[in-house]
Amino acid sequence: MIVHETILPGVLILEPARHGDSRGFFSESWNRKRLADAGLHIDFVQDNHSLSEETGTLRGLHFQAPPHAQAKLVRCGRGSLVDVAMDIRKGSPTYGQWVAEELSFENGRQLLVPDGFLHGFVTREPMTEIVYKCSDYYNASADGAVYWDSCGIDWNLRDTPILSEKDKNAPALADFQSPFQWNAS
Repeated sequence: MIVHETILPGVLILEPARHGDSRGFFSESWNRKRLADAGLHIDFVQDNHSLSEETGTLRGLHFQAPPHAQAKLVRCGRGSLVDVAMDIRKGSPTYGQWVAEELSFENGRQLLVPDGFLHGFVTREPMTEIVYKCSDYYNASADGAVYWDSCGIDWNLRDTPILSEKDKNAPALADFQSPFQWNAS
């Protein structure tokens, strides 16, 4: 597995090895020991899988507040998407900065989104599947969102995105009070 750093400390791009032959390929998408060897010690407790039928479906920007904050390891099971992580830790030198990465079935890349970051994605193909691991269980009372178009993110959209009611009604970043605090250590 190759681990690439991004401009945001803690947000990483992981490239698992793919072993292919005439039948297709095999890839180990997650291995606790390999991640620990790379200095990543995250205890994932839940896997999520969603399908977006239409190109231009935008889901996000979402988070879970402490004490149920979630780190996520995100990959694309089918199709392609642009995955976004944005720092919302109060006091962080990178507060409000974001990273966008294309994840696709073809490239096999994964994005590691630490807790304290917003997460969202927009699909680039119909019938796109996203599969991700979470470090804490879903908790409805900790669930939150920030309006997708209030953060200066270049989503590279061709048309108006397809949104849920939750995402349409999320507060703008300027009106958002983050529950996360940056810890310099």
